[in-house]
Amino acid sequence: MSDAASIHRDTVDWSGENPGMYLKEKDDGPFVTLVSFFRVVLSPYGRGHALVLLEAPLLDTSLPEAWNVCVTDNDALARWLVTDFVTHFGAFSGATALRSMRYVPLTGSEASGDQRDSYMEWVKGDDIEVTLAWRELGEPFMVTLPPRQSPTGRHDLSSVFVEAGGISAHVNGRELRGRPTVRDFVGRRSSTAFLAFSETWIRG
Repeated sequence: MSDAASIHRDTVDWSGENPGMYLKEKDDGPFVTLVSFFRVVLSPYGRGHALVLLEAPLLDTSLPEAWNVCVTDNDALARWLVTDFVTHFGAFSGATALRSMRYVPLTGSEASGDQRDSYMEWVKGDDIEVTLAWRELGEPFMVTLPPRQSPTGRHDLSSVFVEAGGISAHVNGRELRGRPTVRDFVGRRSSTAFLAFSETWIRG
């Protein structure tokens, strides 16, 4: 086997971080809260943050009925991420809330903690403040997926994942519904609450 270095010649669509929480009230029930947070450092639309929060994934509406929102400081980037990536994530399949999700300006974002114990994201926007925490963190593991296995079917995907056994999630001080459950992820039983670092999507 060659140990020579190589350069990937295809297009890097975006790179950054993408922690998530896909929460259920019962293991065999529907997802009741979906969270996907993007901290993008490189993309065709530049840098930016986007918090996709669906507190009622099957409700085809947004505010004031439900916090089905995307909080972002780069609207073009956020809409591209939702259209070209989030809609292909398995947990978001059938999430009709994406159709009417409102885009809310982000006014602040901060990460704290680390992957050894607990990790937190704080996001603030117009009339919304979200605090997310991932706890009981496992050992990091690297995943590399070819297009036939990646969510979009068009990208090579690589990322460092850290699973979380416990979480807390609040919007404006109110706890969001659900808890992490177990999913099959690249042939292993994995938590639906996770950190994803150094995530890179390469389009062939």
